[in-house]
Amino acid sequence: MSSEEQRVTEQQGKTHRGRLVRLAYPVYGELLAGVLAGIVNMVWVARLGGPAVAAVAVATNVENLALGLILMAGSGTTVLVARARGARDPAALRTAVRGGWALYALLAPAVAVGGWALREPLASLVLGGGDGPAQRLAAGYFAISLPGLAVFFAQNLLDGILKGAGDTRTPMRLAFLGNALILVLDPLLIFGLCGLPALGVHGAAWATVAGRSAALAAGLVALRCNGLLRQAATTRPAGRSGRFSALRATAATGLPMAADFTARMAGTLLLVAVVARIGVTSVAAYAIATKAMYVATMSFYAVRQAAAIHTAHTLGAGRDGRAAIARQAALLGAALGALAALALLAAAPWVMRAFGARPDIAAAGTAFLRCLGPYLALLGCFIAVGGVFEGAGGSPLMLRVTLAGTALQLPLAHGLAGFGLPGVCAAMALAAGLQCLAVLALSRRFAPPPAAAERAADRVGAP
Repeated sequence: MSSEEQRVTEQQGKTHRGRLVRLAYPVYGELLAGVLAGIVNMVWVARLGGPAVAAVAVATNVENLALGLILMAGSGTTVLVARARGARDPAALRTAVRGGWALYALLAPAVAVGGWALREPLASLVLGGGDGPAQRLAAGYFAISLPGLAVFFAQNLLDGILKGAGDTRTPMRLAFLGNALILVLDPLLIFGLCGLPALGVHGAAWATVAGRSAALAAGLVALRCNGLLRQAATTRPAGRSGRFSALRATAATGLPMAADFTARMAGTLLLVAVVARIGVTSVAAYAIATKAMYVATMSFYAVRQAAAIHTAHTLGAGRDGRAAIARQAALLGAALGALAALALLAAAPWVMRAFGARPDIAAAGTAFLRCLGPYLALLGCFIAVGGVFEGAGGSPLMLRVTLAGTALQLPLAHGLAGFGLPGVCAAMALAAGLQCLAVLALSRRFAPPPAAAERAADRVGAP
């Protein structure tokens, strides 16, 4: 490679890296706000006793599984809107937005009404049967939270539309607004402060729904104020593009992304069962450590979303920057993973102490957090590069890699569980390493031939 070619390649890298960072940091703020609000919510609920904690914990896990359905509409719409924006096609952008709302109209009522109707059997299922206090509290929480998922669905879809339009800051502000309101309402509604009735666990559910409703209302205003989306809303489609066709396109784009997330969630839940073989202390330590890990892994998913948006936009504009974007996403993901590993290496004892862990749990959790370095760096690389595949329509390929890695991780963790939590950590790192190698090998298909690379270099300054 000549010095001129090297200079152009470096300039391309800086351009793509800068765009990824600008898109990713607001997404990280949005995701982190949700994680922190969830932690503080559990701190308030913990004052109500063990049954209340169990009820809210299992309800949160059920909601995380339902998030897979939400992502089908939100993520699919983000990619299609970004692609239409890159092509400067207002009609295609309008169709993408219509498809997202049509899919929402299909999924949200089914989840909200079905969840409410099945709240009691669902509570018994996730809490092991019976009719104890935890089951009754969980059923009561579900009666509010599952219908409230219709608001969560709409908010996530609205965020996806704005992100596809290139605006990741407004979703971050909406997340700050909604989660700040939840944190204010939690103690008021749970304990009945300021003259309000004490609703207990039900108060936590109402606070969450109210905070999300406020964010949704503000988001709808922001959507109407977005010039690009307002222009698209007044554009008539060139051909006969029906609502069903738009819905099908959104579902086809978003389904592999939703399945990928669901597979990861299922793998995480199954890994808890493996850790349970080691002992109760290890389960408690693992549960606390994973909450600390979320602070790091949310940054990986922020880069993933940024890579998906940027890739879809450049492809829509007729520029194939997948190879360069994949390289920059891999470097950013790995760097964030390494930075998180160093932070946990130094701060692990303080992290465990912040959660009020007993000395034996704190010792096990500290050891686990300190051996996460290789896993976090490899996982960061793998997750970040996955965004390029999502933006380019390669989500089914990513889903296969995720399923293969999850299927490998569980038997490895089972076999290495005899070494305690460090053995489980080693299994996680091995699986993440193989996933990372697979996705980097697949991304080599993105490399354009030399002639195409030269043509792309001429357009390096385009946004």
